[in-house]
Amino acid sequence: MAEAEADVAIIGAGVVGCAMARRFALEGATVAVLEAGSDILSGASKANSAILHTGFDAPPGSLELACMQAAYGEYMEIRGAMNLPVLETGAMVAAWTPGEEARLPDLLAQAHENGVTDAEIIPREAVLAREPNIAATVRAALLVPREHLIDPWSAPLAYATQAKMLGARFLFNAPLSFAERRDGVWHLDAGGATVTARSVINCAGNQGDRIETLLLGASRFGIRPRKGQFVVFDKASGALLRTILLPVPNDRTKGVVLTRTVFGNLLVGPTAEEQEDRERPDVTRPELDMLVAKAAELVPALADMPVTAVYAGLRPATEKKEYRVHAEPDLGYYCAGGIRSTGLTAALGIARHVFALWDGAAEPPADPPVPVMPNLAEHLAPRSVARPPVPAVRTRRRHSARSWAPATGTAWHWPESARSGRMPAARRNAGRAGSDAMDSDPSAGNKGGRPRHFAVGHQVRSTGTQP
Repeated sequence: MAEAEADVAIIGAGVVGCAMARRFALEGATVAVLEAGSDILSGASKANSAILHTGFDAPPGSLELACMQAAYGEYMEIRGAMNLPVLETGAMVAAWTPGEEARLPDLLAQAHENGVTDAEIIPREAVLAREPNIAATVRAALLVPREHLIDPWSAPLAYATQAKMLGARFLFNAPLSFAERRDGVWHLDAGGATVTARSVINCAGNQGDRIETLLLGASRFGIRPRKGQFVVFDKASGALLRTILLPVPNDRTKGVVLTRTVFGNLLVGPTAEEQEDRERPDVTRPELDMLVAKAAELVPALADMPVTAVYAGLRPATEKKEYRVHAEPDLGYYCAGGIRSTGLTAALGIARHVFALWDGAAEPPADPPVPVMPNLAEHLAPRSVARPPVPAVRTRRRHSARSWAPATGTAWHWPESARSGRMPAARRNAGRAGSDAMDSDPSAGNKGGRPRHFAVGHQVRSTGTQP
């Protein structure tokens, strides 16, 4: 067999790719990560609701359930050492109609079958006692106490940083353009660089089927991008709700969620819109109006709450709901595709699962280094340095703003950058989560060389592909 510079080449540096790099590096493999974008989390991973799922509503016996629950446990084990926040909120699947209420016992049975035995149905009185600001028309809810919220930026940055500390190599602006397997080694051309590896792991998200076709000549699955739009309310909204508010799901989507964030806001979304474009998830006025109206329907006090930010992302849906994880060990090929809505939670478990499929050999390091991430979560910030409430209008002098009054009558500014799907330059330069952080000193704490994050929360987070 010919020599190779890496044991594994991972295609894609989203949350699954970062978790994959960490797992293989922790097990002693040499790792190269090829990312088409200029940063980690440049694709599907940059737009989500940041919920740490228990798997209560996952298909029983599914790989998705196994990966979520394994990852939940691992996240809870490593969060202390890595300084990764968890906002313990619990979640309620709220029923607003007789039909929805009639479905709660089936959801409860599914939760218990999935091992989430602390889930319970609570009556209207208990729902309103827990959340007095939600609409009084609620009928009942399924309470899931261990559904929580995390920082969706710090976690994957921590995974990538630990992989980097263990010797992983990250290449950015490196889209895969050519692949050939010779003498048991993959020869990969990406962004002008050539990488050789014994195995390739496809974590390419919305490009997953195209990458599989490039590598194998055909793909077992087809990506059908599904856009999700979100609205972020002003920080004053954070006092109105303490529990994640979930809808009764349907066969197509988990539905629109109303939740807090670790950054102090309330968030409503996502929509579920099929589109052909795999790169650009624009935000659109009718859907944003709908989300604002839906939030006000659930929590009436939000009708007069300023909106601070909007964003959208693309989920890599396929023709099937389940994960598209498979292996061709003889070809040195492994795929983690179709990770649609639960990737942030399940990433650590997916990485463990794929490593178990891998037919390579490596020697784990005896005492792996552990990065300590800076805290961005407001519920953990010292009172003396907590950020004050922000004004209703968040615009920057260097960027044009488009004034927009949603259907509810709430006046706010919609930055042109958000409408077009571009992240403001000032926002990009305020802190990078990937390529810059990969070159910084992960152990530097609050010094100038510490890993830098996107400071999300009250600003526009990321509304489309990065320029």
